[in-house]
Amino acid sequence: MAIRLVACAVGVVGAGIVGGCSSPFDTTRDLPQSHARSLPDNTESRPISVFREDEAESEAAVVTLHVDSLPEDYVRFALYHSPAVEAAYQRWLAASERLPQVRALPDPRLNFGFFLDEVETRTGAQQSRIGVSQAFPWPGILSDREDAAAMAARAAWRQFEAARLEVTERVVETIHEVAYLDGAIRITAENLELLSSFEEVVQARYRVGAGSHPELIRVQVELGQLEDRLAQLRAMRPTYVADLNAALNRATDAPVSPFARLPGRVASVDGPGLAEIARRSNPVLLALDERIEEQRIRSEVARKEGLPDFTVGLDYIVTDEAIDSSIAESGDDPILLSFGITVPLWRDKYEAGVREAMARRLAVSFERADEANRITASIQRAWFEHTDAHRRVRLFETTLIPKAEESLRASLAGFRAGETSFLDLLDTERTLLEFAVSAERARADRGQALARLNRLVGQPVPTQGKAITEALEDETPGTGPDEDTP
Repeated sequence: MAIRLVACAVGVVGAGIVGGCSSPFDTTRDLPQSHARSLPDNTESRPISVFREDEAESEAAVVTLHVDSLPEDYVRFALYHSPAVEAAYQRWLAASERLPQVRALPDPRLNFGFFLDEVETRTGAQQSRIGVSQAFPWPGILSDREDAAAMAARAAWRQFEAARLEVTERVVETIHEVAYLDGAIRITAENLELLSSFEEVVQARYRVGAGSHPELIRVQVELGQLEDRLAQLRAMRPTYVADLNAALNRATDAPVSPFARLPGRVASVDGPGLAEIARRSNPVLLALDERIEEQRIRSEVARKEGLPDFTVGLDYIVTDEAIDSSIAESGDDPILLSFGITVPLWRDKYEAGVREAMARRLAVSFERADEANRITASIQRAWFEHTDAHRRVRLFETTLIPKAEESLRASLAGFRAGETSFLDLLDTERTLLEFAVSAERARADRGQALARLNRLVGQPVPTQGKAITEALEDETPGTGPDEDTP
C-alpha cells in the first residue's frame, strides 16, 4: 500500500511536471514549434540543399555536373555539397535545440529518509519518509529564457545565410577566373595561328628575295614567345580548376569543361543605394540585430533571477502499527504537503548579472555599428571596382579592340603591298592580343566585383542583364526578388 501511495504521489507531481515540462505560469511548446521559432519572421521557405527529410524531393533537387553544365549549376552544386554551408546549418540546428532545454522546469527532487531511531507517536512508530518536490522559477523567467534562445538561434540562421552567400561568392569568383583563363587561352591560340600564317608569308618572301632574314628571325622569336605564353596559360588551368573543385567539395582533379563567355551584368544602383539595401538584408547585420535583442531579453532574465523561486513538495511518512492497537488511527501513514520559497539575499551577484547583460548588449550594439561601417565601405569599394571594370570592358569592346582590328587589317594590306614594314605589323598584332586579353580580364573583374556586391548586400543586387547568382533566388530564404532593369 505504501509503495502504491508513493507511486501515486510521484505520478501526480512527476507526470504533470516532467512529462509536460510546463509551468503553471507559462504555456507549453513542443520541439517542432521551437524549430519554427528559430527561424526569422520573414523566412518563408527552407533551402532544399540541407533539409533532407523528403528524400524524393531532395533527390530531385540534387544537381549533377557534366560538360554542358551552366555556371548556375555549379553554384547549386556547391550549395548542396559545401561543408561550410552544412556546418553553418548544423550550428543553427544546435542553437534551435536549446529552446526546449531552457524552457523546461528544473528536474523534480525525490527524497528518501530512514529514521535511525524511530519516532514513536500516538498512531505508531515513524519508520521512513519518502518525498518529492518541484521548484518553479519566478513567473515569466522560463519564457524569457526561451525567447533569448530563440533570438540566438535566429542569429545562427542568419549566419547560415551568410555562409551560403560566401560560398556563392567563392564559386562565382573562381568561375570568372577560370573563364578568364579559358578566354586568354582561346585568344592566344588564335593569335598564334595568325602569327604562324605571318611566318609562312615571310618565308615565302624570303625565298624569293623580297624579305629579309631579320624579319624571319623576328617572327620566329615572336612565335616562340607566344607558344611559351600559351603553354603557361594551359599549365595554369589545373590550378584554377583545383580552386573551383575545392569550392564544390570535389576532387581537385575533377574535370571542368571550358567556359564560354559569361553573361555580363551591371549594377543599376549606385554605392549608397546598395548600402541602404544592405542595412535591411545583409545577414551579418541581421544576425547582430538578433543578438542585440537576445541580450535585451537576457537582461530581463538577469533581473528576474533576483526574484524568489517557489517549491511545492509532497512527503509520505511510513508509520508502523501503534503499541495500543485499539487506537483508531493506528498505523496510518501521514501525507505532508509543503510549500517553500527561496530568499534571494545576496543582491550583489544579481545586480552584477544585470550589469553584465547590459554591457553585453552595448558591446553587440557597437559591434553592429562597426560592422555596418565596414560593410558600407566595402560596398563602395566593390561598386567602384565593378563599375570601373565595366568602363574598361566598354572601352575595349567599343573603341580599342575595333581600332586595333582596323589597324591590323590596314597593316596587313600595307605589308602585302610593300608599304608597311613587318615590324609594324607585329606591333599591331601584339597590341590587338593585349587588348583582347585585357578585355577578358576586365570582364572577369566585373563579374567578381558583382559577386562581392551580392554577398555584401545580402541578395542579388538590381542589375542589367542576367547573372549567375540568380541561382540563389529560388533557394535562399529571406531575400527579395531580383529587380532587373531592362
